[in-house]
Amino acid sequence: MGDDTGMTRGMAADLATTPRSLAGFDAGVTAEILARASPISAPAGACLFRPGDACRSLVVLDKGRVRVSMLSEAGRRIELYAVEPGEVCVMSVACLLGELPYQAEAVADSDLSGWALGQGAFRDLLQSSPSFAERILTVQWRRIYDLVQLVDRVAFHRTEGRLAALLLDRASHGTVRETHQDLALAMGTAREVVSRRLKRLEADGIVALERGNVRILDAQRLAQLAAE
Repeated sequence: MGDDTGMTRGMAADLATTPRSLAGFDAGVTAEILARASPISAPAGACLFRPGDACRSLVVLDKGRVRVSMLSEAGRRIELYAVEPGEVCVMSVACLLGELPYQAEAVADSDLSGWALGQGAFRDLLQSSPSFAERILTVQWRRIYDLVQLVDRVAFHRTEGRLAALLLDRASHGTVRETHQDLALAMGTAREVVSRRLKRLEADGIVALERGNVRILDAQRLAQLAAE
């Protein structure tokens, strides 16, 4: 996270101690972070940044939890991800690298403390430390994957409900004897969309996919999806 709102800075970092949030870095990176970063803290409920705020630093949490979310015009809040000790906020990384404003809101889920690394120090470490860069990139790709999964759930939730209703309607003795293409045609969507949703239902233990068939394992949960 950035430390633009709701956070207070502590005294200069103590190089004699290594916070658990920095335990994964090598000694050189840890020393540079502690030398150039500032301790920060915020109480539970504090808003750390809002859409439009500038990002001036990257925060590595040592204690607490932060929820990053977006609010639609209709008032629906969607949680994008949570940041916990030892992790970094991917939106802060993106905003620092692109010099762009925040596009979401971050709120402290509990009292928190950590270390705020300024933009200059952050860029220096990315260039000088392969281990630091690798850790940042690892967090980024994991979060991007999680966000793609979130978009998939939000965008296709209605499709999953329609598919559940169709399976219940066309089941005979607990089995739907139709191909993915047949189901897609019945729903007016692409076969790839139906296949993704069916694989998710299979992973959740609701159906079993067989050649040319879909066997229903949990009709009650399928009915709940159809009702939603």
